[in-house]
Amino acid sequence: TILHIAHRALESITMDREVMFLRDSLIPSYAKMIYNGFWYSPERALVQKTIDESQKTVNGTVRLKLYKGNCTVVGRKANKSLYDQNVVTFEEGAGYRQNDADGFIRLNALRLKMYSKTYSPRSDKKK
Repeated sequence: TILHIAHRALESITMDREVMFLRDSLIPSYAKMIYNGFWYSPERALVQKTIDESQKTVNGTVRLKLYKGNCTVVGRKANKSLYDQNVVTFEEGAGYRQNDADGFIRLNALRLKMYSKTYSPRSDKKK
């Protein structure tokens, strides 16, 4: 719907990415609780409080273009936006340096190396 598209556009500049992922991961469980009639259950109330908390930072304005059944976001702004053009650009002199990613990549690759070392067919031959 139009309101859903506008709200998601606003969330994209006002919510932390990991909070958004966590909230989205709770939605199937939340829907199942409601479908099964657990509206007054403590677990549904807990998930509801988490979702409500995630929405406290969502505040701003979204401009939409409606044309022939389509809804397109053409602008969004918020007083407390997490989006900063200087941080997201890869241009020279910007906030990001390519070598900033080296440690991050090595750290995240560590779990994959351990998994491969433990579970790959070649690891059985070493034992």
